[in-house]
Amino acid sequence: MKTYVITLSKRFPAGHRRAGDLTFFHEKLANALDDAEATLTVDDADDTPIQICDWKIHTMRVNYPLWEKRIAEVERGEACLSIRQWMGKPYHSKQTEIARLTKEDGVGIQKVEITNDFSECIIGGQYYNYYDVAQNDGLHPADWLDWFNAHDFAKPMAIIHFTKFRY
Repeated sequence: MKTYVITLSKRFPAGHRRAGDLTFFHEKLANALDDAEATLTVDDADDTPIQICDWKIHTMRVNYPLWEKRIAEVERGEACLSIRQWMGKPYHSKQTEIARLTKEDGVGIQKVEITNDFSECIIGGQYYNYYDVAQNDGLHPADWLDWFNAHDFAKPMAIIHFTKFRY
């Protein structure tokens, strides 16, 4: 079976206003896959317990046509998604798998277009406030805007769903 890799960032990237801070995407994905608003306790660099109550039910990626083909294979049962996280510095460290998802998990894809003023996302012909999309992506809306502010939205992006949720 083919395996397609999606790597989630452990920390906010350079250039982001929160560069270096933990994203907790791993924990938020675990919450989403458990289909509950479960609370996980993780330890940060200071060993201070932190409760994570948010979820990450999807990720957004460039190159919609490429991901559309890949996710179609997953939906047909011909491939799976390996969701991974860098152990250290991105592209300079090993990755660890945090989830392996198949069609049974509800993996799917939707095309998303972002309006010029970033206020709305167009998904399946419907308009959604970016706030809702950001939260489902595991980000505070201000962090989501900062994450994507340098992106060229002339081409649609892919929302890759980790669960059966769809807009």
